[in-house]
Amino acid sequence: MPADPIACRYNIAPSQQIAVVANDGQNQIDFYRWGLVPFWAKDPSIGNRMINARMESLAEKPAYRIAFRSRRCLIPADGFYEWKRSPGGGKTPMCIRLKSREPFAFAGLWEKWRGGDGVELRTCTIITGTPNALVRPIHDRMPVILRPDDFQRWIEPGEREPADLLPMLTTYPAGEMEAFAVSAAVNNPATETPECVAPVDTTAPNREAGLFD
Repeated sequence: MPADPIACRYNIAPSQQIAVVANDGQNQIDFYRWGLVPFWAKDPSIGNRMINARMESLAEKPAYRIAFRSRRCLIPADGFYEWKRSPGGGKTPMCIRLKSREPFAFAGLWEKWRGGDGVELRTCTIITGTPNALVRPIHDRMPVILRPDDFQRWIEPGEREPADLLPMLTTYPAGEMEAFAVSAAVNNPATETPECVAPVDTTAPNREAGLFD
């Protein structure tokens, strides 16, 4: 574990550093850039389009299939944002979390990429799947939240067969989660205050795209 406490984050955006626990046998938190850059990529900018990996194509898609077998990680969080389309147009930011308010872990993949200058870049992506009944009216995808009993199995070092891994990627029960509208302040990645996760009573539209497409 890190020697210093991890600072609270309220509005993490793609391309920023996020906490991960990789299956490298260390069982410790490190920080990787959000947006997977495959080891074979010529340009790291590809990571901007790979913040999420669809569960249905993990075993076949060239960008993910090797990482799925060999480079998995936990991505700890205590909530995530999604944008709900409003009847009158625009979208309302929603915060989604466990009713217990306890932290959890997304299922993720990680990669190592090395540029021409020899500098190594470690990146990650969040796996998404079918939404539960709570998230479905908000978005047609949701991040895969792992059950605590599966944490160690998911980050077991070494190569695993897809048939052994896919059963862990289930839709988290809607009854254990809650969703509520939050301030449009989350639309600005520079806003990093508790205001981001404070419930608000508003239908004011904004037009930000969802993070978990």
